Amino acid sequence: MEGKIALEEHFSTELNNKYWDAEGEEGRNGEDYSKDVARKLADPDLCVAEMDRAGIQMCIMSLTSPGVQSVEDPEEAVELARNANDYAYSFIQKHPDRLTSFASVALQNPEAAADELERAVTKLGLKGVLINGYSNIGPNEQVQYLDEAPLDVFWERMVKLNVPMYLHPREPLPSQRRSIQGYPELVGSAWGFGYETASHAVRLMLSGLFDRYPTLQVILGHLGEGLPYMLPRLQHRLDMQRFGSKGSKAKHRTGYYLANNFHLTTSGHFHARPLLEAIDQVGIDRIMFSTDYPYEHMDAGSRWFDDILLDNQTKLQIGRENANKLFSLNLPSLEESNAATSAS
Repeated sequence: MEGKIALEEHFSTELNNKYWDAEGEEGRNGEDYSKDVARKLADPDLCVAEMDRAGIQMCIMSLTSPGVQSVEDPEEAVELARNANDYAYSFIQKHPDRLTSFASVALQNPEAAADELERAVTKLGLKGVLINGYSNIGPNEQVQYLDEAPLDVFWERMVKLNVPMYLHPREPLPSQRRSIQGYPELVGSAWGFGYETASHAVRLMLSGLFDRYPTLQVILGHLGEGLPYMLPRLQHRLDMQRFGSKGSKAKHRTGYYLANNFHLTTSGHFHARPLLEAIDQVGIDRIMFSTDYPYEHMDAGSRWFDDILLDNQTKLQIGRENANKLFSLNLPSLEESNAATSAS
C-alpha cells in the first residue's frame, strides 16, 4: 500500500546525545546495530529515503526515548525540549510534504511544558506531544508519573489545544527490575518497555484523568503494550475486588477508557493475530500503522502490513486515514493524489 502514515519514528539532536546514555541499548543490541541506529537518528534525510522504499508518504517524528523525561534539572529539561522542537521545525521546513513531528516537553516544570506545547503546536505546527513515560524530578529515583496532581496545568492546556499525546516507553526504574534481574536483554524493548508502559497507561485510566478531561486522547505503540489482551482479565479482577481497598478514582471501567481515550499503533509489532485482537478491543478507527524507525526497519513493517490479509478499505483506514483524521493532516485521498500525479 502506498501513501501510508507512520507515527512512532524517531530522531535525536546533538544536545540530546549529551544526556542520552546509550550504553544499555548497545549492550543489548550490539555495536553494529547501535551505530546504525545512531546514524539514522542524526539524519532525517535517511528517514525520507527509507520512507520512499516502504511506501510511506508521511512520518510524524519524535525525540528518541528517554529524551527530555530523563533530565533531572528542570531548566536543562526545558532547554532540551525547546531545542528539540526547533530542530524538528527545521527538518519539517526541508521536507514539508513528508515529515512532521510531535513536540517534546519538560514535565519537570509543568507550566513551562504547557507553554512549550502551545508554542510548538501554534507556532511551529507540531502535531501533539510525545512523552517518554515517567519524568525524573530528582536523584535516587525521584520520578513523576502522568496521573500526578502537579500536571493538571499541562492537561488543561492539552485539552485547550485539542492535540493527542503519544505515551512512549522507557526502561523501568532500577528498583523495579528485580523480576528480570540477571537477564539484561529483558530490560528494554524486548520486555521492560511493555510492562512499564502498560502499567503507566492503567494508572491513567484509574486516576480519573479521563473523567476530568474526557476529550483527551492517548496513543500507545506496539499494539497497546499488551493491554488489548490483558485488560479483560484486569477488569474482571477489579470488578471482583470492588468492595476491597482501592486507589481508583475512575467513574468507568478500564475497557471504557481504552475504547474512548486510547489509540494503538503497529509500531514494532508486526503480527497478524495480535492486530486482529486489538481491532476487536478498540475498533478499527483507533488503530494506526507505524514502524518504530530506526529501531525497526521501515520496509519490514511495511511488507508485513502490505501483505496482511485485510480488505483494502481496512488497510486504508489503518495505514492512512485514521492518522490523517486524528492529526488533522489534511492530506488528500489516495485517489486525489493519484489523479494529480497522472495529470502532471
